[in-house]
Amino acid sequence: MPRSQQGRKKPFSAKQKKKQLRDKRERKKDRNEGVKGQNLTYSDDDEGQESEVTGVPGDEKVNVRRINEQPVFKRPGEKGYDPNRYRLHFMKESRAEIERRKKIAREKVISQVSEADLEVAIEDIYQPGSVLDMPKRPHWTYRESKAHLERKEETYFLSYLEKIYHTYPVDTLSYFEHNLETWRQLWRVLEISDIILLITDIRHPVLHFSPALYDYVTSELGKSIVLVLNKIDLAPPALVVAWRSYFKVKFPQVEVVCFTSFPKEHTEEEKDPGTVLQKKRRRPGSGMKAVGPQELLEACEKVCNGRVDLQSWGEKIAAAEADGETDDDKDRDTSVPNPPAESEQDSSAPYMQFRDGVLTIGCVGHPNVGKSSLMNGLVGSKVVSTSRTPGHTKHFQTIFLTPTVRLCDSPGLIFPSLTDKQLQVLSGTYPLPQLQEPYTSVGYLGARVPVVRLLNLRHPDNDPTQPQGAAQEQWCAWDICDAWAAKRGFYTAKTARTDVYRAANSILRMALEGRICLCMRPPGYTKHKRDWESHPETSVIAALQDSSRGRVMEEDSGSDFSSSEEEEGGKEPTTGRRGQEEESPEEAVAMSNPFDLLADDD
Repeated sequence: MPRSQQGRKKPFSAKQKKKQLRDKRERKKDRNEGVKGQNLTYSDDDEGQESEVTGVPGDEKVNVRRINEQPVFKRPGEKGYDPNRYRLHFMKESRAEIERRKKIAREKVISQVSEADLEVAIEDIYQPGSVLDMPKRPHWTYRESKAHLERKEETYFLSYLEKIYHTYPVDTLSYFEHNLETWRQLWRVLEISDIILLITDIRHPVLHFSPALYDYVTSELGKSIVLVLNKIDLAPPALVVAWRSYFKVKFPQVEVVCFTSFPKEHTEEEKDPGTVLQKKRRRPGSGMKAVGPQELLEACEKVCNGRVDLQSWGEKIAAAEADGETDDDKDRDTSVPNPPAESEQDSSAPYMQFRDGVLTIGCVGHPNVGKSSLMNGLVGSKVVSTSRTPGHTKHFQTIFLTPTVRLCDSPGLIFPSLTDKQLQVLSGTYPLPQLQEPYTSVGYLGARVPVVRLLNLRHPDNDPTQPQGAAQEQWCAWDICDAWAAKRGFYTAKTARTDVYRAANSILRMALEGRICLCMRPPGYTKHKRDWESHPETSVIAALQDSSRGRVMEEDSGSDFSSSEEEEGGKEPTTGRRGQEEESPEEAVAMSNPFDLLADDD
């Protein structure tokens, strides 16, 4: 072939393009066959990115948005893997609602809320006993065919959604999972697991703890549940102790464990409060091991009560604490020469507790709470891929921690609740790149964390020739995004205007990473804060948060600007270092410019 003809694109006519679009519509129609004809139906639009749920009061239609929809390269009727089978399905807000919130972000002046307003009770979010329940797998037998069982599950799930939308207005509901395939993954994990590990983020654990799941696991399945307060390095020790006590009182059958996969590094440079925006958590490969495996082992030993030999797990933890894991240790501990025949592929076998002397631990929880990272931290090496994008884990997978302990990682799944959507965004359960209106979430954060002072922002309407803070400034969410875009140099390509959308995503990303830390409080925490700070377990948690090199933790500078250490109204100065003179946040900011310490990609 002549060189001039190499790499030439094949001609593609308009007729072929029309045929391609027609085949695409047929594929979508084939995928949704079987769920139509109910009172609550899904019907795809032309692009396949959204669907409608009908059957709610007043003939109201609820759009369901499929996050990160991927093209399917197969013809209708062909067998093969569907890449969109486990995609996140969330309720999509109308264009009018998005525009309304944008207007609020431009006009509503942000005022700092008191610390007491950060207290939240689990009853306010989930309302136990209401229809905000979890869908439970209908009763089934091994004599049923796969097609019959799937139709029964689809019918039940549609009625479950219909019941929720008939009880609560659409605008009061939070984002929650509408994909039946993802719920099926949860059902399978709950069935094969001996102990359920419910992982929550310590910054807002009541958001991630579903009472319906607790009742289902402990009452109907008769299994034990262990609550993991993950990422404890992102909250003050007193707050960790308060949350642990709260869950022990509210849910007595739960074993509560504190954990973090990436403990914070405390270096001499971090004594400077200006390094708050440079503060990062450890990542794999930094010679650091997870904090909390020993406590988790003790909780599992209490549940097993000698029915499973967990000595190999204890030896693995002891070896890691003694001199750190080597590559040979990791290979020896995580491999199983002859794994039991009854694994996750054998779905026909009935459940038997501790089958073949193996303890199966199922890890469940909302997206981005750190399920996969927890598994990597327990194993001591990267065995499960992780990502900051919610929904990265598509289906459950099992990893042998030791020959007698098996971990089962499940996809992140959001339960229906009455949580503010802005708080859900800040907790990382909704993918930021898919967020159409991030500004109200920035305003929600700005009302609870002194973002303006933390980022040292200049109001967009202020005269740049005048000293900063000379006039009384009134900030709205749009102003914060505008000021941060100007400071970071975020401008649009064509018109050279400040890219407020990119700036809003940048601020929200820092909040997810814990560099701007928003922590919710249990009820009554503000009133008894001094008691929690002097609690005997607080010093234990402080030592647990410290690095594995055995140093006693100094409260790093990040807490000076996080909501975790702000006093009510922001009037009382925060604690900087133990045993040293306290300094106000304004004095801390004046010491250095946090923006100057940011890397180019931060």
